Amino acid sequence: MGLHPSGSAREDVELVVIETKACSLVIKGKPYHQKYEGLQQYKNMDFHNNMQFNVNGKDIEEVAVYDVDENVLNTKQELRPIFFENSVYQVIVSPKENHELSFYHEHPALRKAIDRVNIGSSYLLMGNLHFQNDIGLSTFEIHSNHKMILQVTIEVFPSKIDYKRDYQNLLLEVNDEIYNLAYHFLKKTYLGAKIKVEGAPSLTEFFRLIRFHFEAFIDALNRIERQPHHQLIKMHEKRRGDQLQRLDSKARNYLRKRGQLFVEVDKGIEMFKQQLMPVEGLKMRKALTYDTFENRYVKWMMERLLHKLEALYKKLTTKRHDVEVDPDLIDKIELMKKRLTAKKKNHFWKEIGQLDRSVMSLVLQMAPGYRDAFQIYLTVSKGLALQGKLYQMSVKDVATLYEYWTYLKLGQILAKKYVQVSQDVIKVNSDGLYVNLDANATAKRVFKHPITDEKIILTYQKNERNLPTVQQKPDTMLSIQKKGRDYTFNYVFDAKYRIDFAVTNSYYGNRYQTPGPLEEDINTMHRYRDSIVVQNQGPYERNAFGAYVLFPWGDEESYQEHHFYKSIDQVNIGGLPFLPQATDLVEQFVEHLIEKSPEEIQQEGILPRGSKEDWLSSLEEKVLIGVVSSIDQYKKCIQEGNFSLSTNHIKQGWQSASYVALYVSKEVGIQNGVICYGKISDVVVNEDQIHFSVKSWTNLKQVIKPVNYGIAVYTLTTLSVLKEANELPELFMKSKQEMSLWRMLRRVSDRIKVELDENQLDNATKVKTYKIKDVEIKLYPNENKIVFVKEGYLKEVALGDLLKQPSSVFKVLLDVMQ
Repeated sequence: MGLHPSGSAREDVELVVIETKACSLVIKGKPYHQKYEGLQQYKNMDFHNNMQFNVNGKDIEEVAVYDVDENVLNTKQELRPIFFENSVYQVIVSPKENHELSFYHEHPALRKAIDRVNIGSSYLLMGNLHFQNDIGLSTFEIHSNHKMILQVTIEVFPSKIDYKRDYQNLLLEVNDEIYNLAYHFLKKTYLGAKIKVEGAPSLTEFFRLIRFHFEAFIDALNRIERQPHHQLIKMHEKRRGDQLQRLDSKARNYLRKRGQLFVEVDKGIEMFKQQLMPVEGLKMRKALTYDTFENRYVKWMMERLLHKLEALYKKLTTKRHDVEVDPDLIDKIELMKKRLTAKKKNHFWKEIGQLDRSVMSLVLQMAPGYRDAFQIYLTVSKGLALQGKLYQMSVKDVATLYEYWTYLKLGQILAKKYVQVSQDVIKVNSDGLYVNLDANATAKRVFKHPITDEKIILTYQKNERNLPTVQQKPDTMLSIQKKGRDYTFNYVFDAKYRIDFAVTNSYYGNRYQTPGPLEEDINTMHRYRDSIVVQNQGPYERNAFGAYVLFPWGDEESYQEHHFYKSIDQVNIGGLPFLPQATDLVEQFVEHLIEKSPEEIQQEGILPRGSKEDWLSSLEEKVLIGVVSSIDQYKKCIQEGNFSLSTNHIKQGWQSASYVALYVSKEVGIQNGVICYGKISDVVVNEDQIHFSVKSWTNLKQVIKPVNYGIAVYTLTTLSVLKEANELPELFMKSKQEMSLWRMLRRVSDRIKVELDENQLDNATKVKTYKIKDVEIKLYPNENKIVFVKEGYLKEVALGDLLKQPSSVFKVLLDVMQ
C-alpha cells in the first residue's frame, strides 16, 4: 500500500492497513483534526493520550497503523490518537477469496454507510464512517458467509475537549451532581459509593453499594417486624343457624342464593306464613392481618436483592482461567445471601403474600423501618440505575453529555451561595428514582437568596409557548425575581458543543484571532432574546434580557479579549467558555446577574428606540405630598377630589408633579401619615391658591408613618418610592445616590430607618444615616465615600460606585450583613 508523503500534509492518508488471508482492509483519512492547521502542527503538540486499537480474527497476516511521529505505517503498541469526532474516514475492503463479505457495526447508520460496489467480475466494500459526536471505543466486523472473520476496534477522541481530563471530569461531575441531588431527595447527607455513568448498574457496582448498606437494610427489616404495618379486615366463617346474629350484606346474599338452607321451626323468622330458620350461614368477624401491600412490597424488595446477590455469586463462582476470584469476596456474598434467605423464611414474612401491583404509599415513604428499607433499596437497585435518559444514553454522545453537564453545573454554582428550595431533576415513581433530564421534559431547580429572599429559578428545556411566531425551547433559562418588580428577569444559557478554532488564514481566524463560539450560534442567541416575548395589557415586550452560548473551551484568560465576550457588556449577547476546569467567568457572571439591581439590569438592556425615554419618564413620575391639617379639609379633599396649596409656600419644581398625595397630620384625629394619592387631572392657579383636581384617590397598601418626622407644607417624591415606602423619611431622596442606595436596601429588607438632618421633610437637605437590621450606612458626599458599619466592623466604598457599579456596592452590603 502506498503512503502519502508530507509531515504537514492536509490530504487524506492511509491510517490503517490490515491484511488477512480472506481480505485486505484500508482506512483512509486525516491523522489530525480541525483544531490543528495540519499534520506538522499536530505532531508538535505535547500530546500524552495513547489510542486503543485492537484487531481480532482468522488468519491475520499484517496490521499496520499510521504513526504520527514517524509519518509511516508501523506496528507500534503505543500510538497517538488518529481518529476524531466529527470526522469522516473512508473504509475499503477488498476480498481475496471467492467468498461473500459483509460489513457489520452495531450502529445502524454506520452499518449502512459501508456497502458493496461491483467492479467487473469482482467487488469492494466501500463507504465513509462519520462518527459525529460519538466518542470512545467503536468496533466493526467483516463477515464471510455470516461468520465473523475480522474484528477491528478503534478509539474515537473528542476534538473540542481533552479526552483524559475534560471528558472524564464531565462524566464525574454529572455523576456526582446527580447523586447529590438523589441523596438530597432521599434526605440523606452521605454518599456511600460513586458509580460510572454507563447505563444499567454493573454487578460490581451493585456489590459495593449493597455491602455498604446491607446492615442498615437488615436493621430496617427488624424494625418492621417489631412494629409492622397492619390492617383490620372482614372475615366470614360458616356457622350454625342458631349462632348467626346481625348479618352484613355478604351474609345476606349468601342466604338469598341458598333457599334450601332454610327449614321450618317453632320459633323462627316469619316468611311466607311460615317460621323459618337457616341451618347454616356466614358470620362476619374482624381480624388483624399483616398481609398488606406495603409488607408485600418489602418482601418483594428482599427477593429482588436476593436475586441480584445470587446472580453476582454465580458469575464469580463460574470458573474462568484468566480471573482469580477473591475467596473473601465470595464469603461475604454468601453470608448476605444466607441472612436474606433466613429473613425471608422467618414466620412473619412467610405469611406475607406475593406483590401483584405497583405500590407507592405514605407508609413506604414515612413509616419507621419502611422508609429506611425503601430508600436503601432505591439506592442500591433502582436508585442506582436512576431510570432516566441520562443513564440510558451512550456516554459516547459527548454533545448530549455536555448539555446535561452545563445545566447541572449551573445548578451546582447556584447551590454554593443560594438556598435550594425545590428541585424536580430527581423524581420518584413506582419504579424508583429517575432523572428528569430529557428532550421532552422540563426540569426545574428553585433557589432563594439568603438575604433578600428573592427567588432564582433554573429551568432545563423551558418550552416558551404562546409566542407570536414559533415556540422556543432553549437549553437553560435562568429566571431572577427582584423586589419591587412583578415580573422576572430571564437569561438564556445555551450549551453548544461546537467551537471554531480560528485557524490561520480562515475567515474566523482573521476576524476574531482566538477560538470562540460559532457565529451562527450567536445568531441563535439573538433569535432567542428577540422571539421570547410577553404581552402585558398592551404591546409585546421582550421577556429575555440576555442570551449566551456556553461552549467547550478552557482558556478563559485569552478569551476575555474575544469579540463575543465583549459583546455581553454591550448588548447582553455573546459566548462564555465552560468546562470543568474553566468555570470562573460563568460563576462571576451568574453572581453578577443575581446581585444586580433591577434598575441596573434595565439600563443594560437593549430596548426599542424611544422606549428608554418613556420608561425613565414613567419611573420618575413626581408626586406632590401635601399636608391636610383638619378633619374638614380632609373630608373636602376626599369628597370633592381636590387639594389646594397656598402660593406663599410654593417652591421651584412643583409643576413637575403628576400626582398628589395626602399627608394627614395628627391634628386631624384619624390615622397619622400618608394615606392616599391621585392622578392630577387639572391645575388652576389664582392669586393666592393653587388648586389640584384629582380623578380619583387610591389608598396606599400601607399608611406611610411619620416616625418622629413630619411635613410642614408639602414635599416632592416619586411614584415608585411612594408605593414602596413604609416610613415618612424614606420619601426624602434628594440625590441619585440616595435613591440608588435606598432601592438597594429595599431588596434586603422592608424595614429601613432613615435619619435626616431635619425633622420636617420639606426643610431637610440630606440623609444622615440609613439603618437596616444591625448595619448603619452613612454617606459622605464631600469625601466621595459610603461607610458601612456593623458592631465595630467598618467598610468603605466610593460613592460614585452607586451609579457606576451598584452591584459591587450591593455585594459589599451583603458581605457586611453576613
